[in-house]
Amino acid sequence: MSHRLVILGGGESGIGAAILGKKAGYEVFLSDGGQLKASYKQELFDNGIEFEEGQHTAEKILSASEVMKSPGIPEKNEMVKQIRSKGIPVISEIELAYRFKGNSKIVAITGSNGKSTTTALTYHICKTAGLDCAMVGNIGISFAKQVALDPKEIYVVEVSSFQLDDIKEFRADIAMLLNITEDHLDRYNYQFENYINSKFRIIENQTPNDYFIYCLDDEVIMQKLPLLTIHTNPLPFSMKQEVKKGGYIKGDQMMLRIQEERVSMSIYDFALKGKHNNYNTMAAGIAAATLGIRKEKIREAVKNFHSLEHRMEFVAMVRGVEFINDSKATNVNSTWFALESMNKPTVLVLGGTDKGNDYGLIADLVKDKVKAIVCMGVDNKKIIEAFKDIVPVIVETDSAKKAVNASFKLAEKGDVVLLSPACASFDLFKNYEDRGRQFKDAVKEL
Repeated sequence: MSHRLVILGGGESGIGAAILGKKAGYEVFLSDGGQLKASYKQELFDNGIEFEEGQHTAEKILSASEVMKSPGIPEKNEMVKQIRSKGIPVISEIELAYRFKGNSKIVAITGSNGKSTTTALTYHICKTAGLDCAMVGNIGISFAKQVALDPKEIYVVEVSSFQLDDIKEFRADIAMLLNITEDHLDRYNYQFENYINSKFRIIENQTPNDYFIYCLDDEVIMQKLPLLTIHTNPLPFSMKQEVKKGGYIKGDQMMLRIQEERVSMSIYDFALKGKHNNYNTMAAGIAAATLGIRKEKIREAVKNFHSLEHRMEFVAMVRGVEFINDSKATNVNSTWFALESMNKPTVLVLGGTDKGNDYGLIADLVKDKVKAIVCMGVDNKKIIEAFKDIVPVIVETDSAKKAVNASFKLAEKGDVVLLSPACASFDLFKNYEDRGRQFKDAVKEL
Protein backbone atom coordinates (compact mmCIF):
# COMPACT_ATOMS: atom_id res chain seq x y z
CA MET A 1 0.00 0.00 0.00
CA SER A 2 1.40 3.41 -0.94
CA HIS A 3 2.20 6.04 1.66
CA ARG A 4 -0.54 8.68 1.49
CA LEU A 5 0.66 12.04 2.81
CA VAL A 6 -2.02 14.65 3.37
CA ILE A 7 -0.88 18.24 3.80
CA LEU A 8 -3.12 20.48 5.86
CA GLY A 9 -2.53 24.13 4.95
CA GLY A 10 -1.11 25.53 1.71
CA GLY A 11 1.29 28.21 2.87
CA GLU A 12 5.06 28.19 2.32
CA SER A 13 5.66 25.14 4.53
CA GLY A 14 2.70 23.21 3.10
CA ILE A 15 3.75 23.70 -0.52
CA GLY A 16 7.34 22.77 0.33
CA ALA A 17 6.21 19.60 2.10
CA ALA A 18 3.96 18.65 -0.84
CA ILE A 19 6.83 19.00 -3.32
CA LEU A 20 9.20 16.97 -1.13
CA GLY A 21 6.56 14.29 -0.45
CA LYS A 22 5.87 13.90 -4.16
CA LYS A 23 9.59 13.69 -4.93
CA ALA A 24 9.99 11.02 -2.25
CA GLY A 25 7.36 8.88 -4.01
CA TYR A 26 4.45 9.50 -1.61
CA GLU A 27 0.90 9.88 -2.81
CA VAL A 28 0.28 13.55 -1.88
CA PHE A 29 -2.93 15.50 -1.34
CA LEU A 30 -3.00 19.11 -0.09
CA SER A 31 -6.04 20.69 1.54
CA ASP A 32 -6.43 24.36 2.47
CA GLY A 33 -9.51 25.82 4.16
CA GLY A 34 -8.83 29.23 2.59
CA GLN A 35 -7.70 30.37 -0.86
CA LEU A 36 -4.23 29.48 -2.13
CA LYS A 37 -1.82 32.09 -3.49
CA ALA A 38 -1.69 31.95 -7.30
CA SER A 39 2.06 31.23 -7.30
CA TYR A 40 1.55 28.31 -4.88
CA LYS A 41 -1.22 26.85 -7.07
CA GLN A 42 1.11 27.02 -10.05
CA GLU A 43 3.76 25.07 -8.14
CA LEU A 44 1.21 22.38 -7.28
CA PHE A 45 0.09 22.13 -10.94
CA ASP A 46 3.72 22.01 -12.15
CA ASN A 47 4.45 19.15 -9.76
CA GLY A 48 1.24 17.26 -10.53
CA ILE A 49 0.01 17.46 -6.93
CA GLU A 50 -3.69 17.02 -6.18
CA PHE A 51 -5.17 19.75 -3.96
CA GLU A 52 -8.35 21.47 -2.78
CA GLU A 53 -8.95 24.99 -1.48
CA GLY A 54 -11.78 26.67 0.40
CA GLN A 55 -12.70 23.41 2.15
CA HIS A 56 -11.45 20.29 3.91
CA THR A 57 -12.96 17.09 2.48
CA ALA A 58 -13.01 14.66 5.40
CA GLU A 59 -12.85 11.39 3.46
CA LYS A 60 -9.85 12.57 1.41
CA ILE A 61 -8.02 13.72 4.52
CA LEU A 62 -8.89 10.88 6.88
CA SER A 63 -7.58 8.27 4.41
CA ALA A 64 -4.04 9.54 5.08
CA SER A 65 -1.19 7.34 6.32
CA GLU A 66 0.26 10.53 7.75
CA VAL A 67 -0.70 14.22 7.96
CA MET A 68 1.71 17.15 7.71
CA LYS A 69 0.02 20.00 9.56
CA SER A 70 0.94 23.59 8.81
CA PRO A 71 2.31 25.33 11.92
CA GLY A 72 -0.41 27.97 11.62
CA ILE A 73 -3.27 25.52 12.26
CA PRO A 74 -4.14 25.11 15.96
CA GLU A 75 -5.02 21.82 17.64
CA LYS A 76 -8.55 23.05 18.29
CA ASN A 77 -9.28 23.09 14.54
CA GLU A 78 -12.17 20.68 13.82
CA MET A 79 -10.30 18.78 11.10
CA VAL A 80 -7.25 18.35 13.34
CA LYS A 81 -9.48 16.93 16.10
CA GLN A 82 -10.88 14.35 13.65
CA ILE A 83 -7.39 13.39 12.48
CA ARG A 84 -6.24 12.97 16.08
CA SER A 85 -9.27 10.92 17.09
CA LYS A 86 -8.60 8.51 14.18
CA GLY A 87 -5.03 8.12 15.44
CA ILE A 88 -3.43 9.24 12.17
CA PRO A 89 0.18 10.36 12.85
CA VAL A 90 0.65 14.13 12.55
CA ILE A 91 4.08 15.55 11.71
CA SER A 92 5.46 19.02 11.07
CA GLU A 93 7.26 20.17 7.96
CA ILE A 94 10.68 20.15 9.68
CA GLU A 95 10.11 16.47 10.56
CA LEU A 96 9.45 15.63 6.90
CA ALA A 97 12.48 17.62 5.74
CA TYR A 98 14.65 15.90 8.36
CA ARG A 99 13.64 12.50 7.00
CA PHE A 100 15.23 13.27 3.61
CA LYS A 101 18.11 15.57 4.50
CA GLY A 102 20.82 12.93 3.92
CA ASN A 103 24.17 13.59 5.60
CA SER A 104 23.73 17.33 5.87
CA LYS A 105 23.94 19.22 9.16
CA ILE A 106 21.19 21.20 10.84
CA VAL A 107 21.61 24.33 12.92
CA ALA A 108 18.16 24.92 14.45
CA ILE A 109 17.32 28.20 16.14
CA THR A 110 14.35 28.89 18.39
CA GLY A 111 13.36 31.36 21.09
CA SER A 112 10.59 33.90 21.67
CA ASN A 113 12.62 36.84 20.32
CA GLY A 114 15.61 37.34 18.05
CA LYS A 115 15.18 34.09 16.06
CA SER A 116 15.11 35.70 12.61
CA THR A 117 18.02 38.02 13.32
CA THR A 118 20.15 35.22 14.77
CA THR A 119 19.23 32.83 11.95
CA ALA A 120 20.13 35.43 9.33
CA LEU A 121 23.42 36.26 11.08
CA THR A 122 24.39 32.59 11.50
CA TYR A 123 23.67 32.02 7.80
CA HIS A 124 25.64 35.16 6.88
CA ILE A 125 28.69 33.87 8.79
CA CYS A 126 28.41 30.46 7.07
CA LYS A 127 28.13 32.13 3.64
CA THR A 128 31.08 34.43 4.40
CA ALA A 129 33.12 31.33 5.27
CA GLY A 130 32.20 29.78 1.91
CA LEU A 131 30.10 26.91 3.27
CA ASP A 132 27.41 25.22 1.15
CA CYS A 133 24.39 26.34 3.17
CA ALA A 134 20.80 27.55 3.04
CA MET A 135 18.62 29.61 5.35
CA VAL A 136 15.21 27.98 5.75
CA GLY A 137 12.20 27.54 8.02
CA ASN A 138 10.21 30.45 9.38
CA ILE A 139 12.48 32.78 7.44
CA GLY A 140 12.85 32.54 3.68
CA ILE A 141 12.07 29.32 1.85
CA SER A 142 10.54 26.23 3.45
CA PHE A 143 13.00 23.62 4.76
CA ALA A 144 11.23 20.81 2.88
CA LYS A 145 11.29 22.70 -0.43
CA GLN A 146 15.03 23.38 -0.07
CA VAL A 147 15.71 19.69 0.60
CA ALA A 148 13.57 18.71 -2.42
CA LEU A 149 14.89 21.19 -4.97
CA ASP A 150 18.34 22.33 -3.91
CA PRO A 151 19.92 20.23 -1.14
CA LYS A 152 22.79 21.77 0.83
CA GLU A 153 25.43 20.52 3.27
CA ILE A 154 24.22 22.82 6.07
CA TYR A 155 20.71 24.06 6.82
CA VAL A 156 20.31 27.04 9.15
CA VAL A 157 16.69 26.63 10.26
CA GLU A 158 14.50 29.08 12.12
CA VAL A 159 12.11 26.91 14.11
CA SER A 160 8.90 27.97 15.85
CA SER A 161 7.41 26.21 18.86
CA PHE A 162 4.48 25.16 16.62
CA GLN A 163 6.87 23.23 14.37
CA LEU A 164 8.51 21.58 17.38
CA ASP A 165 5.08 20.43 18.64
CA ASP A 166 4.89 17.81 15.89
CA ILE A 167 8.39 16.41 15.63
CA LYS A 168 9.20 12.71 16.15
CA GLU A 169 12.81 12.06 15.01
CA PHE A 170 13.91 15.59 14.09
CA ARG A 171 17.36 16.26 15.49
CA ALA A 172 19.56 19.33 15.21
CA ASP A 173 23.35 18.91 15.19
CA ILE A 174 23.45 22.36 16.76
CA ALA A 175 20.35 23.54 18.64
CA MET A 176 19.95 27.08 19.85
CA LEU A 177 17.49 28.39 22.44
CA LEU A 178 17.79 32.17 22.72
CA ASN A 179 15.19 33.03 25.35
CA ILE A 180 11.66 32.13 26.49
CA THR A 181 9.05 34.78 27.21
CA GLU A 182 5.27 34.58 27.27
CA ASP A 183 4.12 34.46 23.66
CA HIS A 184 1.44 32.57 21.69
CA LEU A 185 -0.24 31.55 24.94
CA ASP A 186 -3.54 31.41 23.07
CA ARG A 187 -2.19 28.25 21.38
CA TYR A 188 -1.04 26.63 24.63
CA ASN A 189 -4.27 26.84 26.65
CA TYR A 190 -2.78 29.90 28.34
CA GLN A 191 -0.32 27.57 30.13
CA PHE A 192 3.17 29.05 30.00
CA GLU A 193 4.58 25.63 30.99
CA ASN A 194 3.21 24.05 27.77
CA TYR A 195 4.97 26.68 25.68
CA ILE A 196 8.25 26.19 27.61
CA ASN A 197 8.04 22.42 27.01
CA SER A 198 7.54 23.00 23.27
CA LYS A 199 10.66 25.13 23.05
CA PHE A 200 12.77 22.54 24.86
CA ARG A 201 11.73 19.84 22.38
CA ILE A 202 14.52 21.26 20.19
CA ILE A 203 16.99 19.15 22.21
CA GLU A 204 14.94 16.04 23.01
CA ASN A 205 16.50 13.89 20.26
CA GLN A 206 20.03 15.25 20.57
CA THR A 207 22.98 12.92 21.22
CA PRO A 208 26.43 13.33 22.83
CA ASN A 209 27.74 14.35 19.38
CA ASP A 210 25.45 17.39 19.24
CA TYR A 211 25.55 20.88 20.76
CA PHE A 212 23.05 22.97 22.68
CA ILE A 213 23.58 26.74 22.70
CA TYR A 214 21.45 28.59 25.24
CA CYS A 215 21.26 31.79 27.27
CA LEU A 216 22.55 31.46 30.82
CA ASP A 217 20.93 34.77 31.77
CA ASP A 218 17.40 33.69 30.86
CA GLU A 219 15.56 32.78 34.07
CA VAL A 220 12.92 30.62 32.41
CA ILE A 221 15.54 28.51 30.61
CA MET A 222 17.64 28.17 33.76
CA GLN A 223 14.67 27.08 35.89
CA LYS A 224 13.74 24.36 33.40
CA LEU A 225 17.17 23.03 32.47
CA PRO A 226 18.00 21.22 35.77
CA LEU A 227 14.71 19.32 35.50
CA LEU A 228 15.71 17.74 32.18
CA THR A 229 18.06 14.87 31.34
CA ILE A 230 20.10 16.15 28.44
CA HIS A 231 22.42 14.08 26.25
CA THR A 232 23.97 16.94 24.32
CA ASN A 233 27.00 19.22 24.83
CA PRO A 234 25.96 22.45 26.55
CA LEU A 235 27.39 25.73 25.23
CA PRO A 236 25.91 28.56 27.30
CA PHE A 237 26.32 32.28 26.62
CA SER A 238 26.10 35.12 29.15
CA MET A 239 26.64 38.80 29.77
CA LYS A 240 26.74 38.30 33.53
CA GLN A 241 29.40 35.65 34.08
CA GLU A 242 32.37 34.00 32.41
CA VAL A 243 31.89 30.50 31.02
CA LYS A 244 34.51 27.81 30.37
CA LYS A 245 32.82 26.69 27.17
CA GLY A 246 30.45 28.83 25.12
CA GLY A 247 30.52 32.62 25.03
CA TYR A 248 30.40 35.65 27.27
CA ILE A 249 30.75 39.40 27.18
CA LYS A 250 32.92 41.09 29.78
CA GLY A 251 33.18 44.86 29.62
CA ASP A 252 33.11 45.54 25.90
CA GLN A 253 34.77 42.28 24.81
CA MET A 254 33.01 39.20 23.49
CA MET A 255 34.86 35.95 24.16
CA LEU A 256 33.92 32.69 22.45
CA ARG A 257 35.53 29.48 23.69
CA ILE A 258 34.77 26.39 21.64
CA GLN A 259 37.14 23.39 21.65
CA GLU A 260 40.55 24.88 20.88
CA GLU A 261 39.17 27.89 19.07
CA ARG A 262 39.14 31.20 20.97
CA VAL A 263 37.48 34.23 19.40
CA SER A 264 37.59 37.67 20.97
CA MET A 265 36.01 40.78 19.54
CA SER A 266 34.91 44.23 20.67
CA ILE A 267 31.14 44.68 20.86
CA TYR A 268 31.64 48.10 19.24
CA ASP A 269 32.55 46.24 16.05
CA PHE A 270 29.22 44.39 15.92
CA ALA A 271 27.04 45.47 13.01
CA LEU A 272 23.98 44.81 15.20
CA LYS A 273 23.52 47.29 18.03
CA GLY A 274 21.68 46.99 21.35
CA LYS A 275 22.02 44.62 24.28
CA HIS A 276 19.63 41.99 22.89
CA ASN A 277 21.70 41.87 19.70
CA ASN A 278 24.85 41.23 21.73
CA TYR A 279 23.13 38.01 22.86
CA ASN A 280 22.09 37.16 19.28
CA THR A 281 25.61 37.81 18.00
CA MET A 282 27.18 35.61 20.69
CA ALA A 283 24.79 32.76 19.88
CA ALA A 284 25.50 32.97 16.14
CA GLY A 285 29.24 33.20 16.81
CA ILE A 286 29.20 30.08 18.99
CA ALA A 287 27.30 28.14 16.30
CA ALA A 288 29.82 29.25 13.68
CA ALA A 289 32.82 28.28 15.81
CA THR A 290 31.17 24.90 16.52
CA LEU A 291 30.94 24.37 12.75
CA GLY A 292 34.71 24.92 12.59
CA ILE A 293 34.55 28.35 10.95
CA ARG A 294 37.78 30.29 11.45
CA LYS A 295 37.73 33.31 13.75
CA GLU A 296 38.78 35.76 11.02
CA LYS A 297 35.67 34.81 9.05
CA ILE A 298 33.42 35.10 12.12
CA ARG A 299 34.78 38.58 12.87
CA GLU A 300 34.43 39.74 9.27
CA ALA A 301 30.83 38.50 9.00
CA VAL A 302 29.72 39.95 12.34
CA LYS A 303 31.14 43.35 11.30
CA ASN A 304 29.48 43.61 7.89
CA PHE A 305 26.05 42.07 8.53
CA HIS A 306 22.99 44.14 7.59
CA SER A 307 19.97 43.86 9.85
CA LEU A 308 16.70 42.45 8.54
CA GLU A 309 13.83 44.33 7.01
CA HIS A 310 11.11 45.11 9.60
CA ARG A 311 13.44 44.41 12.51
CA MET A 312 14.75 47.69 14.00
CA GLU A 313 15.19 48.90 10.42
CA PHE A 314 16.20 52.53 9.90
CA VAL A 315 13.70 54.05 7.42
CA ALA A 316 14.58 57.74 7.08
CA MET A 317 15.47 60.96 8.85
CA VAL A 318 12.80 63.58 8.12
CA ARG A 319 13.53 67.10 9.37
CA GLY A 320 15.60 65.76 12.25
CA VAL A 321 13.08 63.04 13.19
CA GLU A 322 14.32 59.45 12.85
CA PHE A 323 11.85 56.75 11.75
CA ILE A 324 12.44 53.09 12.69
CA ASN A 325 10.42 50.14 11.39
CA ASP A 326 10.25 47.29 13.91
CA SER A 327 7.02 45.81 12.53
CA LYS A 328 8.28 42.31 13.32
CA ALA A 329 7.75 43.09 17.02
CA THR A 330 4.52 41.12 17.33
CA ASN A 331 4.76 40.60 21.11
CA VAL A 332 5.44 42.80 24.13
CA ASN A 333 8.92 41.41 24.74
CA SER A 334 10.08 42.37 21.25
CA THR A 335 8.87 45.89 21.94
CA TRP A 336 10.70 45.82 25.28
CA PHE A 337 13.96 45.07 23.44
CA ALA A 338 13.30 47.85 20.93
CA LEU A 339 12.57 50.44 23.62
CA GLU A 340 15.57 49.30 25.63
CA SER A 341 17.88 50.29 22.77
CA MET A 342 16.33 53.79 22.33
CA ASN A 343 18.45 56.72 23.48
CA LYS A 344 16.29 59.60 22.17
CA PRO A 345 12.78 60.78 23.16
CA THR A 346 10.43 58.33 21.43
CA VAL A 347 7.02 58.47 19.81
CA LEU A 348 5.87 54.84 19.95
CA VAL A 349 3.45 53.37 17.41
CA LEU A 350 1.63 50.43 19.04
CA GLY A 351 -1.35 48.21 18.35
CA GLY A 352 -3.00 45.51 16.26
CA THR A 353 -4.34 42.10 17.19
CA ASP A 354 -3.55 41.37 20.83
CA LYS A 355 -2.25 37.88 21.76
CA GLY A 356 -3.01 38.15 25.48
CA ASN A 357 -0.46 40.93 26.03
CA ASP A 358 0.71 42.15 29.42
CA TYR A 359 1.74 45.77 28.81
CA GLY A 360 2.97 46.03 32.40
CA LEU A 361 6.22 44.49 31.15
CA ILE A 362 7.12 47.66 29.24
CA ALA A 363 5.55 50.22 31.61
CA ASP A 364 8.88 51.33 33.15
CA LEU A 365 10.60 51.72 29.78
CA VAL A 366 7.61 53.60 28.39
CA LYS A 367 7.65 55.93 31.38
CA ASP A 368 11.37 56.65 30.87
CA LYS A 369 11.54 56.95 27.11
CA VAL A 370 8.15 57.53 25.47
CA LYS A 371 6.69 61.02 25.08
CA ALA A 372 3.62 59.96 23.07
CA ILE A 373 1.88 56.80 21.91
CA VAL A 374 0.14 56.50 18.56
CA CYS A 375 -2.26 53.55 18.44
CA MET A 376 -2.58 51.83 15.06
CA GLY A 377 -5.34 49.28 15.37
CA VAL A 378 -9.05 48.54 15.23
CA ASP A 379 -9.44 48.19 19.00
CA ASN A 380 -7.01 50.18 21.14
CA LYS A 381 -8.84 50.10 24.51
CA LYS A 382 -6.31 47.85 26.23
CA ILE A 383 -3.34 50.00 25.22
CA ILE A 384 -5.05 53.22 26.31
CA GLU A 385 -6.02 51.63 29.62
CA ALA A 386 -2.43 50.45 30.22
CA PHE A 387 -0.67 53.74 29.50
CA LYS A 388 -3.15 56.57 30.08
CA ASP A 389 -1.61 57.45 33.44
CA ILE A 390 2.04 57.38 32.35
CA VAL A 391 2.06 58.86 28.83
CA PRO A 392 0.78 62.43 28.42
CA VAL A 393 -0.38 62.01 24.81
CA ILE A 394 -2.15 58.98 23.28
CA VAL A 395 -3.64 59.26 19.79
CA GLU A 396 -5.78 56.70 17.95
CA THR A 397 -5.39 55.98 14.21
CA ASP A 398 -6.57 53.18 11.93
CA SER A 399 -4.04 53.13 9.09
CA ALA A 400 -0.28 53.30 8.62
CA LYS A 401 -0.56 56.64 6.82
CA LYS A 402 -2.59 58.26 9.63
CA ALA A 403 -0.24 56.80 12.25
CA VAL A 404 2.84 58.19 10.50
CA ASN A 405 1.28 61.64 10.03
CA ALA A 406 0.15 61.79 13.68
CA SER A 407 3.61 60.67 14.89
CA PHE A 408 5.39 63.24 12.76
CA LYS A 409 3.18 66.01 14.21
CA LEU A 410 4.01 64.88 17.76
CA ALA A 411 7.76 64.48 17.19
CA GLU A 412 10.33 67.24 17.38
CA LYS A 413 13.80 67.46 15.90
CA GLY A 414 16.02 64.93 17.72
CA ASP A 415 13.14 62.53 18.46
CA VAL A 416 12.60 59.07 17.07
CA VAL A 417 9.35 57.55 15.80
CA LEU A 418 9.40 53.83 16.53
CA LEU A 419 6.91 51.40 14.97
CA SER A 420 7.13 48.46 17.39
CA PRO A 421 3.51 47.32 17.66
CA ALA A 422 3.70 44.49 20.27
CA CYS A 423 0.74 42.93 18.44
CA ALA A 424 -0.05 40.82 15.41
CA SER A 425 -1.04 42.75 12.29
CA PHE A 426 -4.14 40.95 11.07
CA ASP A 427 -6.69 43.60 12.05
CA LEU A 428 -5.49 46.12 9.44
CA PHE A 429 -2.78 44.38 7.40
CA LYS A 430 -2.04 41.11 5.60
CA ASN A 431 0.99 40.40 7.82
CA TYR A 432 3.81 42.20 9.62
CA GLU A 433 5.71 42.69 6.31
CA ASP A 434 2.73 44.46 4.79
CA ARG A 435 2.44 46.61 7.94
CA GLY A 436 6.14 47.51 7.79
CA ARG A 437 6.01 48.36 4.07
CA GLN A 438 2.94 50.57 4.46
CA PHE A 439 4.67 52.37 7.34
CA LYS A 440 7.80 52.93 5.24
CA ASP A 441 5.79 54.13 2.23
CA ALA A 442 3.94 56.63 4.44
CA VAL A 443 7.25 57.92 5.86
CA LYS A 444 8.60 58.44 2.34
CA GLU A 445 5.55 60.56 1.48
CA LEU A 446 6.13 63.03 4.35
